[in-house]
Amino acid sequence: MVCGSMRIHPLAPSVALLLCLGIVCAHSVAHAQSAASGATASAGPAAARLDPLLLSTPAAARAHWGVSMVDAATGATLYARNDAQLLEPASNAKLFTTSTALALLGPSFTMATRVVAEGEVDAAGTLHGTLRLVGGADPTMSGRVYPYAGHTDRSNPPLAALDALAAQVLASGIRAVDGNVLADDTLFPDERYGSGWGWDDLQWEYGAPVSALVINDNVRYLTIAPGASAGMPVTASWLPEISQASGTAGAAVTASGSGVFADNLDITAVTTPAGTAPALGVARPPTGGALRVYGSLAAGGAPVHLAITLEDPAQFGARAFAGALATAGVAVRGQSLAVHRAPVDTQSFTAETHTPVPLLALPPAATSLDGWTPASTAGAATRIVAARRSVPLSDIVTVTNKVSQNLHAELLLRLLGRAEGADGAAAGGARVVRGFMTTQVNLAPEDFLLYDGSGLSTKDLVTPRALTTLLRYSTTQPWGPVLRNSLPSSGVDGTLSGRFPALRGRVQAKTGTLGEVDALSGFLTTDSGRLVIFSILCNDYPGTGSRQVIDTLLQAAASSF
Repeated sequence: MVCGSMRIHPLAPSVALLLCLGIVCAHSVAHAQSAASGATASAGPAAARLDPLLLSTPAAARAHWGVSMVDAATGATLYARNDAQLLEPASNAKLFTTSTALALLGPSFTMATRVVAEGEVDAAGTLHGTLRLVGGADPTMSGRVYPYAGHTDRSNPPLAALDALAAQVLASGIRAVDGNVLADDTLFPDERYGSGWGWDDLQWEYGAPVSALVINDNVRYLTIAPGASAGMPVTASWLPEISQASGTAGAAVTASGSGVFADNLDITAVTTPAGTAPALGVARPPTGGALRVYGSLAAGGAPVHLAITLEDPAQFGARAFAGALATAGVAVRGQSLAVHRAPVDTQSFTAETHTPVPLLALPPAATSLDGWTPASTAGAATRIVAARRSVPLSDIVTVTNKVSQNLHAELLLRLLGRAEGADGAAAGGARVVRGFMTTQVNLAPEDFLLYDGSGLSTKDLVTPRALTTLLRYSTTQPWGPVLRNSLPSSGVDGTLSGRFPALRGRVQAKTGTLGEVDALSGFLTTDSGRLVIFSILCNDYPGTGSRQVIDTLLQAAASSF
């Protein structure tokens, strides 16, 4: 996601709005703004200069602000305004997840995806049994190029990782599978969405479902194009293209016309005369089913390109892998099926996350979860016939923070839970993050409450002082430079590439955006060369003007300290 953990409405009235995914959602404002603990404020020349900026417009004056600015070297408070106030952090929540992952898993940690043959292979190369694709929570199973270099490069095919695994299966001597192809995501329980996520987020890339088997960031790309002339239906096609029914490789899946259903598309949109305003709608019921494409596109207009989430990544992965096997020359005679593990935790999320947990630092003793094996294969005659390892965690964290990739953060949260001895549930991961923050970073327990790893949840609450405390702690740790360098750099890359041109390279900070929420936390090098750690959280600001206030405030701070 390009703009923090942004929430959008699925029925944008124009192509431009569909592509930009404008903010139009609401959020809870139940936090107690009047709490005495959140009423901290600074005095002095800096406050006299910065305070008025938070009241610069009527909308800014009505919004709720929390600001903390501290000296990186000494920790002394330079400026504070409601720095103990609980506010929604949006994607600033990723700082908690990624820092905990770097500390406990280590920058060199990797994830492995494996293919397990379950059964005997005869002299002709036929596997008499099942071929199991085992997900290891590897977020790099996509066309994305690593390491990140200023922008997201997807020069590889979306299913290149599956193609490579299929080639390894063939090289192992397997020429045919007379059983089923299974896609196994049981490393985590089947909890695809976070607590407090909006139902209207779930069809878009930033609301992708969480699965231990990740296929192309758990999205497919949908291209919708106008017909050749007015009155004709629009056309729509998916990338990647796989057969709907059997999971074998197939021709391009393209649908057009009124009420046509093809590969989970229900298309009624038509082409209008050239020059007319586009009015395209794309929506999927929250209960699942066909993606509706309705409204109109103008003849001769540009196609619309959207990233639409997979409702069941493992099921899609089974079909896609069967297709990759067929293309590689491995015949599949059985079905393509998903294997999930149902959640069994009956404890409330809050109670579980507040239960103390002994923390186990994995590195350098371990750099992966390679020892994990699905329970269903235990004791069977099995062997690994293909494997793929991710890039190091340091590279994954860089993408997570630079472009604010929600799915990557959610995978790290669950990996933390799994690595620390729990079952990989979101609550278990949140418990580990809370344990690390309270026992190692020494955050006040009442200063944060996190329900997910990405910040998409409107239940997340943190104080600005918690964020500056965490970031200052990171400067004392060996993984600290990795975290800081993973943050967007002003005027250079990531979600800050177009912001702070006058402070180019002097702001390294995590952005965060939800409906009526804007956040920015990170590092500022002032005009005098001083390093300032800051957190600016704004809630309940209607429209988009909060970003200008934040940018003006930080530019003023650059010349004030």
